Amino acid sequence: MEIIDYVPVLVQIVLALGLGAIIIVASLIFGQRGLSNKFKDSAYECGIAPEENRQVRFSIKFYVTAMLFILFDVEVVFLIPWSLVYREFLASGIAILFPMLFFMSVLVIGLLYEIKKGALEWEK
Repeated sequence: MEIIDYVPVLVQIVLALGLGAIIIVASLIFGQRGLSNKFKDSAYECGIAPEENRQVRFSIKFYVTAMLFILFDVEVVFLIPWSLVYREFLASGIAILFPMLFFMSVLVIGLLYEIKKGALEWEK
């Protein structure tokens, strides 16, 4: 391999670092911390100034449900490539169905466990 083969990677790295630097500089110039304006520093909700400074506490169930959603959503990412190359593996004689059935059964067992534990019930 020659050095010319790595030019696209180098260009992508330079663009990513440059964009990151531009975003940080723009945030420092135009951000709230740069001006210390009382109107920019205050919360704005429907044109009415907030009456009190409250922080709402969320239930743990909210976070558990969010984490479970992320977990099962990421697992779908593993299913998409499998569904796209399934015919190619079948044509090659590679058995891919049983490993994927095992993978799906682990997911179903995990989901049933979470349902049994009541992790998806909001009113408990």
